[in-house]
Amino acid sequence: MNTPSRAKIITAFAAVYIIWGSTYLGIRFAVESIPPFLMAGTRFIIAGLILYGFVFWRGVERPTLAQWKSAAIVGAALLFLGNGGVSWAEQYVPSGITALIIAVTPVWFLIFDWWHRGYQPTPGGVMGLVLGTLGVGLLVDPANIIGGQEIDPVGAGVLVIATMFWAGGSLYSRGSQLPANPFQATAMEMIAGGILCVLAGIAGGELSDFDPASIVPRSLFSLSYLIAFGSLVGFTAYIWLLRHVQPSMVATYAYVNPIIAVLLGWLIADEVLGARIVLAAITIVAAVALITTYSVRKPKTPPGVSDGQTDAP
Repeated sequence: MNTPSRAKIITAFAAVYIIWGSTYLGIRFAVESIPPFLMAGTRFIIAGLILYGFVFWRGVERPTLAQWKSAAIVGAALLFLGNGGVSWAEQYVPSGITALIIAVTPVWFLIFDWWHRGYQPTPGGVMGLVLGTLGVGLLVDPANIIGGQEIDPVGAGVLVIATMFWAGGSLYSRGSQLPANPFQATAMEMIAGGILCVLAGIAGGELSDFDPASIVPRSLFSLSYLIAFGSLVGFTAYIWLLRHVQPSMVATYAYVNPIIAVLLGWLIADEVLGARIVLAAITIVAAVALITTYSVRKPKTPPGVSDGQTDAP
């Protein structure tokens, strides 16, 4: 593998940091005049078909039925229940605050690893868990004890559930029967998740109440941006970085994206950036940094006895 230039690495990081951080604002603008699940479904189906066409053109082996089943499960968790939930919630929750709540996703990874795999949290991981919970509580503040902007509790609750499904689907994908080619696997997940989003939108009455003529230009542009940049360019840059730099460096996007989202929401969409939100942002980013850095430790096993687990992502 050739060593990439510094310029390429910087460009890829900029894409992951800025583009993924900007998708929260893009979703908010898109759902202004496009129903959330129909919007998310359209985004993922189009992006998935483009990506699948690319890998098919490159001669990648066709997936098996078992691989499609696994991709459908992962797509349901990550893109339908995860990202679809985010799209729905952004009708009621500002984009910057949405990004901050989504940033606590590593908390679920820590909990699931502890509960399902028996990996004991380190002191740093426990501190991150406490800080993450405190940060979300400070951010949402349902009783408005601290004062400032009120956050829709239902929308915030849906976002927390979305983070749980995102983490659960990601962990499931580690041991599932997915294609070895990551682009092919992601394309299949996008297609499956996108179809589920569209079906959910139809079942929820989005199609019957939707008039395509009512789509405003900003929503249409945002949807195009989410397809081209959020789902294709950003993801491609992410996969490329995983193959050329240390994963710990790539993981820094988890605490850069919410800051980008908060600033863009404030600068472009006039979202409130009060002292409470700034304090919550600092708390949550610190929590994510602790969890991604110190995380968990494996359970002790007798010499020569395997715990039956793997660290492979």
